[in-house]
Amino acid sequence: MAKPNAKAAPKDAVLVTGFEPFDGEKTNPSWEICERLPREIAGMRVHTCLVPCEFRRAIEVAAGAVERTHPLLVISLGQAGGRARLGIERVAINVDDARIPDNTGHQPVDELVAANGPPAYFATIPVKAMAAAVRAAGVPAEVSNTAGTFVCNHLMYGVLHYLAASGSRARAGFIHVPYSEAQAAGHRDSPSMAIDTMVKGVVAAIVAARENRHDIKAPEGALD
Repeated sequence: MAKPNAKAAPKDAVLVTGFEPFDGEKTNPSWEICERLPREIAGMRVHTCLVPCEFRRAIEVAAGAVERTHPLLVISLGQAGGRARLGIERVAINVDDARIPDNTGHQPVDELVAANGPPAYFATIPVKAMAAAVRAAGVPAEVSNTAGTFVCNHLMYGVLHYLAASGSRARAGFIHVPYSEAQAAGHRDSPSMAIDTMVKGVVAAIVAARENRHDIKAPEGALD
């Protein structure tokens, strides 16, 4: 029996990051999802962090949140307008090639995320198990093989690079989400998804990441 004054052991934690709006949007579903997540998922305390849509600064803010929360998992979320499913990203590449400026007007072209970093980092979360779990929860999902070359890829690469350099045991990855239904009016030819549906999918993905230290064997490749 625990002593009356004994301190409870700290809970394991998951850090979930979302972006501020960018490219003229008034909202960003990635952050709206963070705001609606439960306080605890799969026995882990949930910490959220709003990340600026800015090269360099995005990594700095996320790294600071990792230092404060010491999570087991770091799941970054980002908007991918035009996608119809939650995309569990497999890989981030060491390239910044911005088609549009970030929120400070910075637009790097063919620059490295990390000068001395490897060409790419693979997600250290079980991407196939997560995609399968999201679909089992009734939410469309896929394993994605490109996180783009904008701030989302920049953040995914930067977080994985930071964790590798710091020796952290935290596992990390990135999930792209579609436009929200509220954004659909401004993007009539693009698919959208309800925020509550995306929350359901992200929760299922986090549970799968906690429960599967190693990924499952399942065909999730693409032909193009």
